[in-house]
Amino acid sequence: MPYDIDPRLLRAFLAVAEELHFTRAAARLYVAQQALSRDIRRLERELDTALFVRTTRQVSLTADGTRLLPLARRVLTAHDELAGAFRAAPERPLLVDVGVPIGTAHGVLEAARDRVPDSCELVARFHSGLTGAAAEVAAGRLDVSFGRIAALPPGMRAGLGHQPVRLEPMAVLLREGHPLAARPAVALADLAGETLYAAAGNPRTAEWTDLAERLFAGRGIAAAEPFPEIEGSQEFVRVVRKRGWSVLASVEFIEVPGMVLRPLVDPVPLSPVSMVWRRGLRHPGLDALRAAARELAAQHGWLAPPGSAWWLPEEDARVMGVRG
Repeated sequence: MPYDIDPRLLRAFLAVAEELHFTRAAARLYVAQQALSRDIRRLERELDTALFVRTTRQVSLTADGTRLLPLARRVLTAHDELAGAFRAAPERPLLVDVGVPIGTAHGVLEAARDRVPDSCELVARFHSGLTGAAAEVAAGRLDVSFGRIAALPPGMRAGLGHQPVRLEPMAVLLREGHPLAARPAVALADLAGETLYAAAGNPRTAEWTDLAERLFAGRGIAAAEPFPEIEGSQEFVRVVRKRGWSVLASVEFIEVPGMVLRPLVDPVPLSPVSMVWRRGLRHPGLDALRAAARELAAQHGWLAPPGSAWWLPEEDARVMGVRG
């Protein structure tokens, strides 16, 4: 068994294992597919085992490939941390996913921009959902994102650093003529018999759909049927208005003409928002983001549950450090 495996070979293996497609993995690593195939064959020779089953239609992991995957992730994480500890802070822009230009993540980004010199660029990206964004972070195509980390697979979470930012109260978006729209707040019990859109059908926002399903369970609230991913706020507004959906949302949400946003109560459902980055990442922009998140959380009480009854899944409560 070799004791000096080139990290490049492990990165090649990880890319193919996560993409299960040699062409996509090569594009992700910015290498030729032939070079990637050579690295995989070399790693297989060094380990004296086959790591993938290749056919003309698909690529899949062998049993040994599956066994290697978590080990490779740990080795590469440690390698990145070692390199980062002795590397000067990079000058490249930091790519920060904020979802939409409103709300918790965007507020943290704006506060962080006030903390850094002009030479440190924090560039916003507008992905939808942490499930999709986390894969981009892990692949190095994105640096920072925000969302519900407890819903990510354990293997992916192991390669990410995270910091709790906010327990964000949830809300419902209703058409102006809806019977509940005239109320200042909507009790969860009053949504019994209603159907709410919660991004079902969009794999990039799976963590939000899962949170909604947990909230709806036993309350007589139905989730809208799966619908293809909606990209961009303008298209979201168009589709929601056309289909007449009520929408599960957070208390800070984009404006939708002809609809009103009402907070949910009795109990107040909470959406856990963490800041997430690739473990081992060193960048002054990340330091500024973390400091800004701590400051805003302390200033606005973002990590304190409301005094009234509230709801949060147990696993999310553990990740966010919430008791009670």
